[in-house]
Amino acid sequence: MERRLCLGDGTALSDIFDELQEEVRAERMRRLALRWGSALGVVALVAAAGAGGWQGWRWYQSRQSEQAAALFLETSRAAEQPGADPATLGERFAQIASGAPDGYRTLARLRAAALKAEAGDRAAALALWDAVAQDPKAGEVYRELASLMWVMNGLDSEDTGALASRVAPLSGAKKPWRYSAQEMQGLVALRQGQKDEARKTFQALAADETAPQGLRDRAARLAAGLEG
Repeated sequence: MERRLCLGDGTALSDIFDELQEEVRAERMRRLALRWGSALGVVALVAAAGAGGWQGWRWYQSRQSEQAAALFLETSRAAEQPGADPATLGERFAQIASGAPDGYRTLARLRAAALKAEAGDRAAALALWDAVAQDPKAGEVYRELASLMWVMNGLDSEDTGALASRVAPLSGAKKPWRYSAQEMQGLVALRQGQKDEARKTFQALAADETAPQGLRDRAARLAAGLEG
């Protein structure tokens, strides 16, 4: 059964816009530093920034992240090629994550987990998703995505109580992954033997006009299969 993640309220987009704004600021600082020279440029940046001198440090951090960015993009392109080996590429993303700054570490872990799951190494994938979900430095939308992926891929193997407790906070009215989380709640309830609860969950999701149509159709089929 295909399970496609559904972004609910644009939270992820706002996070991306924030990241782009930070990149623009970092690029401005980089250009100024190049104008003044390397070591002298850093001193000039801090002096010019005054109370906002921390931006000089942000520039330095952006320079440090360039290598991680290049490796991430290179590996992403390789993963899209026909015949790409998910096991090898999953390990490459894991290696990138081990030395990357916070943002790229999170993205690389998510890619590594997905590829390891595709390669059949579910235990390693679950461990990576759990690491992102528990990482306070990862953005909330990514932590919640990692929790959702942990539930999706652990549905047949993990403790049902743990699955239920992990997915419940993701299904709130303003949560970005709420529709997929609600579907997972129904499947977890079904695995727990709570047939009526699962049917009600799927019926509510099928009737939700704000949910994506494909997900509503699937929920309706699941609910119908539990009738009687």
